Amino acid sequence: MLRELELLDGSRVVKDYEILDYKEGKSFYFLKIKARLIDGSILYIREFVSEEEYNYSFQWQRNGKLIVRWDNAPHHKDLKTFPHHKHVGSKDNVQPSREISLEDILGVIEKEIKPPSSASSRLY
Repeated sequence: MLRELELLDGSRVVKDYEILDYKEGKSFYFLKIKARLIDGSILYIREFVSEEEYNYSFQWQRNGKLIVRWDNAPHHKDLKTFPHHKHVGSKDNVQPSREISLEDILGVIEKEIKPPSSASSRLY
């Protein structure tokens, strides 16, 4: 879990975040986080990590509407990247995905969200 928090703390697009749930056992952890981004959108993070499994869902949305959800639920077997896939704009628009970690997802989002420009960087 520490790695995920370091990624969120170090991201230029994460305004703040809240840990919604965390469970840890001898050889697993389960994590749910709600991250508020600088453009007002939200990234919901869910990970289950054990020695045998890695299940994830990263849902990026704005005003309750899906932007992209990345997950590895074992459906959409026809995709080249099965079980990894993403839903773009709606749950029905399913596409292959190679982004499978929080680091990957933040990288995608950081390319999409531009930081607010500061007055000191403007040319007059």
